[in-house]
Amino acid sequence: MSAVRGHAISYRGDPFFDDDAFVDVEDALIISEGGVITAFGPYDEVKGQLPDGVEVTHHPDALICAGFIDTHIHYVQTGIIGAFGSQLIDWLNHYTFIEEQRFADKAHADAVAKIYFDQLLANGTTTAVTFCAMYPSSVDAFFEESERRGTRMVGGKVMMDRNAPDALLDTATSSYEDSKALIAKWHDRGRNQYAITPRFAPTSTPEQLEAAGVLWKESPGTFVHTHVSENTGEIAWVKSLFPERAGYLDVYDHFGLLGRRSVLAHGVHLTARERGRVHETGSAVSHCPTSNLFLGSGLFHIHDAKDPKRPMHVGLGTDIGAGTSFSILQTMNEAYKVAELNVYPMNSIKTFYLATLGGAEALDLADKIGSLEVGKEADFVVLDPKATPLLAYRSERAESTEELMFVLSIMADDRAVAATYVAGKPAYLRPSAQNGAM
Repeated sequence: MSAVRGHAISYRGDPFFDDDAFVDVEDALIISEGGVITAFGPYDEVKGQLPDGVEVTHHPDALICAGFIDTHIHYVQTGIIGAFGSQLIDWLNHYTFIEEQRFADKAHADAVAKIYFDQLLANGTTTAVTFCAMYPSSVDAFFEESERRGTRMVGGKVMMDRNAPDALLDTATSSYEDSKALIAKWHDRGRNQYAITPRFAPTSTPEQLEAAGVLWKESPGTFVHTHVSENTGEIAWVKSLFPERAGYLDVYDHFGLLGRRSVLAHGVHLTARERGRVHETGSAVSHCPTSNLFLGSGLFHIHDAKDPKRPMHVGLGTDIGAGTSFSILQTMNEAYKVAELNVYPMNSIKTFYLATLGGAEALDLADKIGSLEVGKEADFVVLDPKATPLLAYRSERAESTEELMFVLSIMADDRAVAATYVAGKPAYLRPSAQNGAM
């Protein structure tokens, strides 16, 4: 059993549509046992549920929220963050495909997986939907590290059988068989879950996409994770490769790859009709603002995605390595700016929602993660509004919780993560926090 006290925020719904969705408890107590939250609420109301001898960890100057959820990221691209930007396809050819070939070496994959998880937890991210490489051993490295950390993670082997270097190509048959074996090995093992992962339509033949669709039908509870409508040149390429389909999204729809637990990265240029289809199928889109800006892909329209007539499930993604930071706080910063450029002021209650419960709902995991509710897994992050002198100076002037959240979402990064809890236990403590400073 563990107990953590401090100012906590959470959600009981979607603040894009529900004015009462936000939960703000200035002096909260979170009690967890066996990795699950057993009590949450005002300290004076909940403290009576603490057995004698259970020590309370108090964070009096912090803001506590559910662990951040990264709905789209590539662990195998950790080593190419900050590679000089060009348009998407050039960037893939010049950096990504070269880097991913290194993951044929299991020892290399193991080493990068450790760095990757260190960075996730140091940034307050407790769940991530992750692209591995095409090599099954790269998937093993990812899930083995997740198992050691006790994290809830989603990942899978990339499926590619064309338009990539020979060393990264599989076949429709081998990708099906390898993925099926990895599902049997890792899906629902501990807190690990598997995603069937065709990279994107241009690198898969119709035969491979068909095999992916068949595999998803055969594997209840698994995810699909791919890219869609990131870049206008990519969309034109898809049209040339699949001229019989009505559009990019329709390629996935045709092969049975849309539905609950289908996670589509980017979706920058989805048409109104395509957004309607995402809504109808219950699929989700991962909004990746730092990557979209870095590669000049375009501006995601969150106000269109959250159209009350056909709202889509949307979470935030860092999209490392085209994304420029592991920090979901910095991703919120860029999401706010993109919304501003689209003349849609997005407040901090909405951006924190996208990073927590919104991400969980996008992944169909809101029964397990995303908010500080009794019965959910005890994954949460402790944020320090005084992490830097300027942040402290500005935070002291915040006149409401919403303003404090906004300041954190604009000014903060990994330095503001004082602690990250996974299944009720500290999985990361900032060095200063280990010494009792906050």
